[in-house]
Parts: sequence; C-alpha cells; structure tokens
Amino acid sequence: MAQLERLRVYPVKGLDGIDLESASILEGGTVEYDREFALFDDEGEVINGKRTDRVHDVETDFDPATRELVLETPDGERQRFALDSESDRERAEAWFGDFFDEEVTLERDRSLGYVDRREMGPSVVSTATLREVVSWFDDDGMTLEGARRRIRANVEISGVPAFWEDRFVGEEAPAFEIEGIRLEGVTPCGRCVVPQRDPDTGEPIAEFQRRFVEKREETFPEWADPDAFDHYYTLMIIASVPPADRGEAIRVGDTVEVVD
Repeated sequence: MAQLERLRVYPVKGLDGIDLESASILEGGTVEYDREFALFDDEGEVINGKRTDRVHDVETDFDPATRELVLETPDGERQRFALDSESDRERAEAWFGDFFDEEVTLERDRSLGYVDRREMGPSVVSTATLREVVSWFDDDGMTLEGARRRIRANVEISGVPAFWEDRFVGEEAPAFEIEGIRLEGVTPCGRCVVPQRDPDTGEPIAEFQRRFVEKREETFPEWADPDAFDHYYTLMIIASVPPADRGEAIRVGDTVEVVD
C-alpha cells in the first residue's frame, strides 16, 4: 500500500532538514516550516549549498514549536538562536556572517518560504527511487539516509516502485492524493552540485553527474513522459497543491492514491 513514509522540511534554506510527523500546507502551497528562513548576502543573493560547500561544516537542528535553531561546528562550538526573537536573529546573522566571512541577513517568509520555485509546492520522491540511487553509488559509501540528505525532498512515498513519481509530470499525467489532499506534478527537478557531495564532509563523488545520467537513462521508466524531461540529470518532482486543499495537514502514515 502506498503511504506517506517520511515528511522532511528544511527550516533554514541550505541547512539541515528535520523530520515531522505532520505538517500543514501553507496558503502559498508549500509545506509548513519548509525554507521558512533563508540567509542572504549584502547583494540579496541566497547563501546555500549551490553557492558554497561551507554549509557542510555546520550541523543544525530546529524545534518547530519554539523556532529554536541549534547549530554545531566540527570543532565543537555550539550555539542556540530563538528565531522568533529579533535579538536572537541578529545574533544569528552575526554568527553566520563570521562563519561565511561576509555580511549576512536572516530573512523570514511564513506564508510561502524561500523555496526555489516559489510558484510551486512540495518536492516528492519515492523510497524505492532513493534505494535505486544508493545502488548506483554504494561503492562510494552512499547510504539511504545519505541519499535523503543529498536529494532533500519534502514528501517521501513508500509502497511504490522506483521512479513512481515520474508519472505525474507531462500533459497527460494523473495526480495523486494524500488522504484526500491533491498533489499535481508540475516539473521534474533538475539537480545541482549538491547531490554529489557527502552531506557531512562536503566531499564529492568522482564523476557523479556522468554516472548518474547514465544510470538514469538506463532505468528511465516506461510510464514516464519523456517530453516532460529536458535531460536525465533529474530526480524527484515538484508538485502543486490546489488552493482548495491548502490549510489542510498531511501526516506520516497517510494513504496515497493515484487519481485522474
């Protein structure tokens, strides 16, 4: 039976994710707490893993109830910031400014978050897809949890085959529902430099993109619409939640059904 296996959000864009048991779909169509905060430089450009591998040198946790961000560096430094507090956000800006060696502001968007595709919604992948990717790179030490941290999906679906999510993009694609909440596929997610890096050390896998593309082409599913994919360096899809279903919550263990 297909079900919502895991629900993961990334409270500060570019930093570590947290697992939730349930979360609401915000009025902007994204998942509650996801990319609620983001770090920007003095030119207004976001600071994330696409830009710098320094993000791998800080480990973070986040408490949604208190909005407390906890971070730790490899040398054992540990800091706590209550991000609902203006003074603590200023302290966090100063800390990250020193860490990234540039002027930093910490911004907040409660209604949508700082997702890359602001007109869209949750990212979706299947557990079987992640396991398939692990099989391509297991000689390089990739694990299932490591794959999750590299791919950074919000919604993980179990009880379905690898690349199940690919069927939901394209002109004739169906949609799916999580306990009655409709998700419509919008686009495959083209990948950046981040998935090739070890999420703990930042060390890249040699020739990652070439090997990934070769394997993705070999395993491209028959149910996917090839016209919906510009290239094979894609994994997971970005979906959209219709306005009528926003404000509702999805929960780990919810059943998933394909609908027209």
